[in-house]
Amino acid sequence: MEASKFEVLSESSIKQEMIISNEKGTFNNARKLLQSAAGDDDGSDGNGEGGDANRIGHQCTKNDIVIYQGATLPLPSGIPAYAVQMVNVGVSGCSLYNIHVRCGWFSSARMVNPTVFRRVDYDDCLVNNGGALRPGQSLSFQYANTYQYPLSINSAYCIC
Repeated sequence: MEASKFEVLSESSIKQEMIISNEKGTFNNARKLLQSAAGDDDGSDGNGEGGDANRIGHQCTKNDIVIYQGATLPLPSGIPAYAVQMVNVGVSGCSLYNIHVRCGWFSSARMVNPTVFRRVDYDDCLVNNGGALRPGQSLSFQYANTYQYPLSINSAYCIC
């Protein structure tokens, strides 16, 4: 079984690693490593204004949701397919809900369950029908298109 490894270093200094099996298109390993931030230990952002631009509540940030995405086996028609997994990796014990993802003109040749992921407008897709993603919970889906859509969290709300 051959595996591909993807590493992403996001703007928030969070290193994400994903290993995807090319044979079955399943996720074998996923982890999130937090690296030291450029702010003070008191939670300020280092510019004297005190706060994180990604802060949702006192204990959550939209960075608590990690999106893993990778190629899977193509459809029988030859259209490339992709697997997506979204995970609440927050350590605060908080759930995130009303999660909106930047997704461009997302569409798929393979049906995606609209209660899991659907486009509501240009560059605005709703996750889990607006429902909560509990700590450690993940949801996944597959889509097929001629190219991979760049997906990133736009907004979310926190329940602690």
